[in-house]
Amino acid sequence: MVLAAGRGSRLRPLTDLRPKPLCPVGNVALLDWAIGRIRLVTDAVALNVHHGRRAIEEHVGASDGHVHLSVEEDRALGTAGALAHLRGWLAGRAVLATNADAWGPLDVGALMDGWDGERVRVLVVPDDQRPDFRLPVAGRDSGWRFAGTSLQPWSAVAGLRPEPSGLYESVWQPALDQGRLELVPTDQPFFDCGTPSEYLAANLAWSGGVSVVGPDAQVDGEVIRSVVWPGAVVRAGERLVECIRADGLTVPAPLRG
Repeated sequence: MVLAAGRGSRLRPLTDLRPKPLCPVGNVALLDWAIGRIRLVTDAVALNVHHGRRAIEEHVGASDGHVHLSVEEDRALGTAGALAHLRGWLAGRAVLATNADAWGPLDVGALMDGWDGERVRVLVVPDDQRPDFRLPVAGRDSGWRFAGTSLQPWSAVAGLRPEPSGLYESVWQPALDQGRLELVPTDQPFFDCGTPSEYLAANLAWSGGVSVVGPDAQVDGEVIRSVVWPGAVVRAGERLVECIRADGLTVPAPLRG
C-alpha cells in the first residue's frame, strides 16, 4: 500500500500548487517512485487518497490503471486507519506499506527476506539526531530513523479501526512491547521529502548534485543546486541557489552542511 492521503503542510507552499505525492524527484512524481518500490515485491498495489484527491486520481488514471484506490472521503485516516479502511481488499493478507513522500533506492526486498510472517518489520536508517527507535540492532546500539516502509502481518492489521490513527502507536509500539518488532537497517540513502530542503536534497541525490530542470522549463538565468519544475521559467539575470522554482514561485531550500 502507498500512503498518499496527507496534507503535506511542511512542504508548503509547493503543496499549494500540487499534492505532495505528485511533486517530482528526478522529473518523476514521488507517487510513481513509491508505486515502483511496491511493485518490486507484488503487483497488488493500493493507494489511499484524501488531500489532493482529484489530481492524484487523474494522475493514476492516466499513468497506471492497475492501482486500487482507497478513497477516504470525510477525513484522512492516518497510516493505521488507512490500513483498516482497506481491510476488505486486504482479505487476510500481510501489507507492505510505503510513504508516498519517501524517496531513495530503498531496499524493500530486505523487509521480505527471511520473514517469518508474524513479526512487524520496519525499514530504518542510522540517525542519532532524529531517532524514532533506540534499540541495539546489527551490533549498533544507537538511534534509528524510520525509512518510509514497513511490513505488517495480517494479525497486526486485523484489529485496526478505520479512524485517524498512526502505525507507530497502533502497531509498532505494541509489537515492540511484545517483542514482535524487528528493525531492518539499510545503508541506502533515504529522504522523506517532507520539507523543501529534504525535497531538494532528494533531487540532488538523484542527479549527483547538479540542478534538476524539468521538461519544457525555460532557464536563461543561473541555476545552482536547485530544482526547476516542468514549465517553470528562470529569466536572464536571475540566480537561483538552493531553491525550487515552480510555476512562478521561488521556494528557498537551504541544504544542511
